[in-house]
Formats: sequence, structure tokens, C-alpha cells
Amino acid sequence: MNNTEKYRLPHPLVALIPVIVLIVFLGTVIYLFGSDSLSGGSQIALIFGAAVCISLSMLIYHVPWKKFEEHIAKIIGDMAIMLFILLAVGMLSGAWMISGVVPTLIYYGVQIMSPQFFLVSTCIISALVSLLSGSSWTTIATIGVALLGISEALDIDVAWTAGAIISGAYFGDKMSPLSDTTILASSVSGTDLFVHIRYMMYTTVPTFLITLIIFLIVGFGHDEGTDMQVAEYTEGLDHTFNISLWTLLVPILTAVLIAKRVPSVITLFASAIMAGITALILQPHILHQIADTNEVSSIMSLFKGLAITYYGATAIDTGHAALNDLVSTGGMAGMLNTIWLILCAMCFGSCMVASGMIESLTRVIIRMAHNRFTLVGTTACSGLFLNITTGDQFISIVLTANMYRNAYRQQGYESRLLSRTTEDVATVTSVLIPWSTCGMTQAAVLGIPTLVYLPYCFFNIISPLMTLLVAAIGWKIYRTPPTEALENEEKEDVNE
Repeated sequence: MNNTEKYRLPHPLVALIPVIVLIVFLGTVIYLFGSDSLSGGSQIALIFGAAVCISLSMLIYHVPWKKFEEHIAKIIGDMAIMLFILLAVGMLSGAWMISGVVPTLIYYGVQIMSPQFFLVSTCIISALVSLLSGSSWTTIATIGVALLGISEALDIDVAWTAGAIISGAYFGDKMSPLSDTTILASSVSGTDLFVHIRYMMYTTVPTFLITLIIFLIVGFGHDEGTDMQVAEYTEGLDHTFNISLWTLLVPILTAVLIAKRVPSVITLFASAIMAGITALILQPHILHQIADTNEVSSIMSLFKGLAITYYGATAIDTGHAALNDLVSTGGMAGMLNTIWLILCAMCFGSCMVASGMIESLTRVIIRMAHNRFTLVGTTACSGLFLNITTGDQFISIVLTANMYRNAYRQQGYESRLLSRTTEDVATVTSVLIPWSTCGMTQAAVLGIPTLVYLPYCFFNIISPLMTLLVAAIGWKIYRTPPTEALENEEKEDVNE
């Protein structure tokens, strides 16, 4: 960590205090506010945790305020693009719904997909889209939202569906050479990208197969008697929207942009614009309804309706209460609570890093790594711990890989073991933490609280356990002879 040498590292027990304060406050907030905890209560808990961290550091260890300012500014600056992505996701979700893209996918999807195979199909579809796009966020915000709508029409628990979507999306994200987390984990650990991906297959593929088996077994127990529900949904959608296969040009063109490796921000924004144009052509009656005014010209009314679709909340009367909830959108404004929460989480995480408290706690964990299993186990624990304390998977990946790089060298283990362990934990568990960037984002996009979908994200839960199991067995884990490991370390030191 830069510049921490100037100040004495906090004692591990002192470093635990902000973490304990945060956990206690978050537990209290969740108990008091329930599903509304993300609307302000959790933000206050994170700010109080950061305040405790800063107070202890300044009063006991004399860390200057300027150091915290610099870290907060840097971390939030690095996250600026991600915040813009969130706004683009809000814009996209509103446009895809009002343009008829999602309603059309739901309309035909509920008639094609079998309830028994829906969960396993959802997981596979999400995995394929994420593998091609390299982005779990883009996958969940697009096809994930449509699949969630289909599950409601089929009377399948949306929490299970969210778990299937997230499980598939994170499998594809991990295994895609286009994924930013996959590239990051391989680069910071000094491992070739495709070596890293191939090595992850030993833990990731078995985990994904177990996940699919679980969703398949659960699906067999689902009742087929949903014809009435499906009929109500299809009739309501057909009555409200201009259901047309032409709307599917938007996801097709979006897929082309993804295949061309166009950056996520541009892809999401371009897709939202295409959906807006589609809405103007095929759904003008809905835009007039959203505008809710007869005092302006037809063109201005359309423009107003489209603008509201992009930035604000929309409510469409379909004549079916459950369907009304499904087709309602929040636009960019619906993402503001999430952005607010991310900013607070980044403040807490950056303060923990700037104070040296993260380093103090992780040093204690590293001391426990004496053999193969404890080395992998402590790496996994550190990745999870950093996700909890920093609230961001990118920070967790970088810190975990940097902290353990020398330990793996010294014990003679290949760098690909470090890169795999880091991603098996830091990447996939981030979406399970309510105050992490991933957890907050997916909860906002899917409209389901993190703690509600968490028990059904089997891929994300099993991945760290599979990593530990493979480490205990020693399957495909090789040690470099000590002399060779020393030579490699010396070469890398010279290159650095």
C-alpha cells in the first residue's frame, strides 16, 4: 500500500472496530427498515463506519486527513465510469420496456418455455450471453430483466429466477476473455489470460454443472397448471403494447455491438437510443400516456414521454395488477439510491485502505498460510473479507493478488493458482453482499433485495467451496521446485 510506511499500522483489534461498527449498524438498519434499508439507512451505516475509521486513525495513529481525502478522491474517480454505466442501465431498462422489447420477449417466452425447464434454461441463456459479452451487468440488465418477467408470468418465484440469472451471468463473466474482472485477476497475479481461463475450468465447470442440476431438480417440482396466468399476461401485453418481432431488432443489434467488443457504456447507451426510436415508431400511444398532457403538440408529447422513459418512473395501465408492476420502470432516477449507496461504500472502503486497517487485518490472515490448503483458504477468506469491507470486487481482486503474490512464490505454487482462487471468490461473492457495488446494482436492476436472491445464487455460493475442496484434494495443483521458484522470483524482481 502506498505511503503507509510513514505511519504505524493499526493494531488488528483496533482495525476490527470500524468493521464491527458497520456490521452492527447495518444489522440494525435492516431490522428497522427492511427492504427500504437501501433508501438511506445503509448509507448512514457506511458513513458512520468510515467516520469511526477516520477518527481512530487520526487520534491514535496520527494519519492526516489529507491522506483520506486523496484515497476517497482516487477511488471515486476510478469508479466514475461505473456510475455512468449504472445511469445507462437505468435508461436502457426503461427504454427496453416501453419500446416493447421486453414485453415481446415475455409474450413469446411464456408460450415457448416450459415451467419445468425454465430455471435451468434461464441459467444457461444467461451464461451464454455473459460469455459472449464478458459482462454480467449487461447480461442481467438486458436478457435478465426479460427472463424475470417471463418467470412472473409462469408463476415461478422471482427469487429463484434471480438466482438462476445471476448464477449463469457470473459463470459467463468468469470464463469470458472479454471480462474485465477476468483480465484483471490474471494480470495482477502475473498469469497469462488464457492459462488463467483454462485453469479456472477445473473449479468453475463442476460448480456450474452442480448449479444446473439443482435448478433442473427444482424445476421438475414446479406445477404446470399456469395456463390461466399465462393467458392473462399475454392478453394484457397484447392489449397494451404493439407486440411485434420488429422490436427484437434492438437486442439483435445490441448483440452485434457486444460481438464487436464495443465498450459497455457505448453499447448500453446505443441500445437505449435504438429502443427509444422503436418506441416512437411502434408504441406512440404509450409515450402519450406517459406524457399525460394534451397541452402540447403530438411531437412534443412524444418527446416528453420518451424523456420521462429515460430518466424517470413510468406506470402503464394494462388492466392486470401484477402485470402493471412488471412493466413499470424507474429509469435513471431509479438508480440514484444505488449510486448514493455505492459512493458511501467507496468512502468506507477507501478510508479502510488509507488508514492501513485493511493491511493490518490481512497480515494476520496471511500468517495462517502454512500449506497448500491454508494458503488457498486464507486467500479465499481475504477475498471475501475485502469484498465485505471495501464493497468493490475490483479493489478486492487487486489487493488480494498483490498481498499473496510473494507467498505463492515462496511456497513454490504457480501464479495461476493465485489468479484462480482470487476470481473464484472475489468476483463471484461480490454480488452476495448487500452494500457492495455488484450487490446493490443487481438488486436495483432486478428489483429484488440482495438478501432475498442470495440463497438461490448457487454458482456464487458453491464456487468458493469448490476452490477449497480442490485445494484439499490437490487436483491439478502443482508446485514449482524451490530453486526454480527462487530463480523466477529473482527474474521478476530484476524485470520490475
